[in-house]
Amino acid sequence: MTALRMLAPLLLLASLAQAAEVQEREILQVSPLAGFQHYAGAAFFPLMNVGDPLVLKREPNNPFDAKAVRVEWRGSQIGYAPRADNVDLARLMDRGTPVEARILHLQKSRDPWKRVLIEIYLAPSESPSPDP
Repeated sequence: MTALRMLAPLLLLASLAQAAEVQEREILQVSPLAGFQHYAGAAFFPLMNVGDPLVLKREPNNPFDAKAVRVEWRGSQIGYAPRADNVDLARLMDRGTPVEARILHLQKSRDPWKRVLIEIYLAPSESPSPDP
């Protein structure tokens, strides 16, 4: 019982730290992943997990969409931010605003728009360290 009493405060601190991290994020959008069926998404789907980080890359020279934002998982393209939702995101990225993304939801579905839901948010700002 003593070990449990000692472990409880540590678990509480860990959960509070995780809650603070989640609250720190300023969510920009939650969107389905566009084009998943056209890239290696089907092969990667069984390996993906909710919470996995995603990399966003602007493609201003994309011949189909000048505001295109490419989405990568572990270095491989898995799709795009949907065209209907990428105007503000592209504008922020073009200004140099750091953004991050993660997998929010995974669902086995025939409908490619329901397979991967992504969350895009402003990258947490580095807090200045206090002077010693």
